[in-house]
Amino acid sequence: MSDKLTWGIIGAGAIARTFAGALATSKTGKLLAVGSRTQEAADVFGERFSVPRRYSSYDALLADTDVQAVYISTPHPMHAEWAIKAAEAGKHILCEKPLALNYPEAMAVVESACRNDVFLMEAFMYRCHPQTAKLVELIRDGAIGEVRVIQATFSFHGGSNFEGRLLNNQLGGGGIMDVGCYCVSMSRLIAGVATGKPFAEPIDLKAVGKVGDKSRVDEYALAVLKFPGDIVAELSTGVQVSQENVVRIFGSEGNIFVPVPWTCARDGGVSKIILHKNGRPQPEEITIETDLGLFAIEADTVAANIENRQAPSPCMTWEDTLGNMKTLDRWRGAIGMSYDIELPEADFPTVDRHPLTVRIANNTKYGLVEGIDKPISRLVLGAALEGMQIPLPHASVLFDEFFASGGNCFDTAYVYAGGMSERVLGQWIRNRGVREQVVVLDKGAHSPRCNPSDMTAQLLESLERLQTNYVDLYMLHRDNPDIPVDDFIDALNRCKNEGYIRSFGASNWTIERIQAANDYAKSKGLAGFTAVSNQFSLARMVAPVWGGCYSASDSKSREWFNKTRMPLMAWSSTARGFFVSGNPNDLLNAEMVRCWYSEDNFKRLDRAKELAGQLGVAPITVALAYALCQPSPMFALIGPQSIDELRISLKGLDVELRAGQLRYLNLED
Repeated sequence: MSDKLTWGIIGAGAIARTFAGALATSKTGKLLAVGSRTQEAADVFGERFSVPRRYSSYDALLADTDVQAVYISTPHPMHAEWAIKAAEAGKHILCEKPLALNYPEAMAVVESACRNDVFLMEAFMYRCHPQTAKLVELIRDGAIGEVRVIQATFSFHGGSNFEGRLLNNQLGGGGIMDVGCYCVSMSRLIAGVATGKPFAEPIDLKAVGKVGDKSRVDEYALAVLKFPGDIVAELSTGVQVSQENVVRIFGSEGNIFVPVPWTCARDGGVSKIILHKNGRPQPEEITIETDLGLFAIEADTVAANIENRQAPSPCMTWEDTLGNMKTLDRWRGAIGMSYDIELPEADFPTVDRHPLTVRIANNTKYGLVEGIDKPISRLVLGAALEGMQIPLPHASVLFDEFFASGGNCFDTAYVYAGGMSERVLGQWIRNRGVREQVVVLDKGAHSPRCNPSDMTAQLLESLERLQTNYVDLYMLHRDNPDIPVDDFIDALNRCKNEGYIRSFGASNWTIERIQAANDYAKSKGLAGFTAVSNQFSLARMVAPVWGGCYSASDSKSREWFNKTRMPLMAWSSTARGFFVSGNPNDLLNAEMVRCWYSEDNFKRLDRAKELAGQLGVAPITVALAYALCQPSPMFALIGPQSIDELRISLKGLDVELRAGQLRYLNLED
């Protein structure tokens, strides 16, 4: 073997041929193998590019121990699957854009690269070229003053083949994902550099476009993005219309024109940027010369950054890729364009296409609740779908990771996301075939429909949405003090006797009403509440997050739970992000200020930071461990929106806090 980085190419299409030709001219790379779906295709490709090893499957290529890095050039829907499988095989990865079909899949790819300690880069080749580096330099140096407007276009007419990938919903077709992703990445790069960061995320996005009746993909579309610093971007893309594929940047003191932004000096040679300063009669032509072609530079960029596992900006870092994918999801959502595999009723598979299994069986601690014959993970994953642009894929990726990490309890409610929460959770359970392996915590009878009759009707509808005939733990979502506890207990027992629920409890009830309900149940020989779901966290809830909410963090409630041994399913167990973003000088988050800002809570935050430093974890991990280490039976409800946030939460299970540390954190010492 040579000292050069040995490459394998997955896929044998047009872009694979381009990359193979470029590798022959690169300074660092050598093409060793190609994998295709047929031996014939692999052999044809291999003959053309003198590839010594030719495989009739992608798996066979990944099994070749001499292949160090892979270039993934399959159609979009296959990117995530093979990127993850490549990471699992220990291969470094350059994956064609877009990295995945959507942000949730991209999260799974990045997580796999991180877990398997391999290089990963999304193949926006223009980001690796010196022309883009020069453009960044000009913006950073204030060549046109303050950036105000960005215009970026990438569009072409791709013909009318509805079986081909460009106009095929099943193959991830459409302009936004194929070439609009370039425009998004450029605008985020320029807006970021203009505000002193590697990239920026849009704070607002509006879009229009044409979704074809036959293709069911976006055939052409436009978007307007607003970034921090009052920077506005106009983006245009399409696969059914040719446009002027250029980038223009307008600032307070001039403008920049990039005539060939995406395929700059494709085969090497000279590219240019046109700089026009206000008040100067003639523009300045800035030339950039390279001895290598665009794709060869990209391959050399991978080799130069293998040890760091990422290439630095303006190349696509992992965080940059995730932000780009999230914006693409928003753009598609704004024009009503979804892929069939993303629909709420779809059979959305695991991203790596492996059967779902528990990967870390001993990382999640378990507890018991009377009436439920399964151990229950003490971390309970919320299924409210907050922050999820594409609910089923996003939830599925998080649910898969939670389950693989040993988690088995999921929290939902009749009112969450207008019923979508229950539907998505039910569809995931059906898709994975894990109904008997998971615990469903569902809630109903939210105000103002908080009464036994509505509760029963909602429960039956919830079962239909969840696609199951029973709920493991059913809770009244709110209380209605005008209704005697007897009526609620009687109704819940009827539902239990019908087999609709295995056990039941109450959320946001006072201790007095809970005790009264269980006293009544005991006197009549009926089942009573077996668990409670009130708010509990290290931070004191200064004001209720929602109307009719109750906290159990006060000393009286804690004493009652310690005495009765009633399991507590604590919602907002980390004070809704206070231990991540809590800052006495940051008053922009009005809800955070209203509900959690107080002098005593900032003292708790300081102590959590102090202890986190000693333990080598994040402050939010300490806050979660505070809830889990209480002397009474405690389950913590969490609501991560990303795999990274979930990973931080899972670490809370590994932190054991002593009684003295609990008192210290809560200002009792």
